[in-house]
Amino acid sequence: AASKTKIYMVLEYVNGGELFEKIALKGKLSEKEGRKLFQQLMDAVSYCHERGVYHRDLKPENVLVDAKGNIKVSDFGLSALPQHQRKDGLLHTTCGSPNYIAPEVLLNKGYDGSMSDVWSCGVILYVMLTGNLPFDDENMVVLYQKV
Repeated sequence: AASKTKIYMVLEYVNGGELFEKIALKGKLSEKEGRKLFQQLMDAVSYCHERGVYHRDLKPENVLVDAKGNIKVSDFGLSALPQHQRKDGLLHTTCGSPNYIAPEVLLNKGYDGSMSDVWSCGVILYVMLTGNLPFDDENMVVLYQKV
């Protein structure tokens, strides 16, 4: 809804918190729970991609869990639409969270938004099932070399 001076957004309240909190509390998720949540995540990301929306900042902090244990993807602040692609059909803005960013994003040569999101989903799956990041370092240069 909107008026001439204000825009109003009505959003669903998701009371289960972030997936990050769920993992931090449990240490890691069971394979069964991880599989269920990952399938929902991939369905949500696929839905966005089919409509030309690339999230570009997928991480457990941007995945909410409702009271029934179902996920909702949040924080589309860095998302891209087809018009953000250059003539080469690729995105060129480096963005995302360091531990979840795809290697091709770091190369600054352009990247496919859907493939970048799929990489981030793979990192999320790893974190859900192990409780650890696959690539981590306090030094950003070293972290990016690991990625």
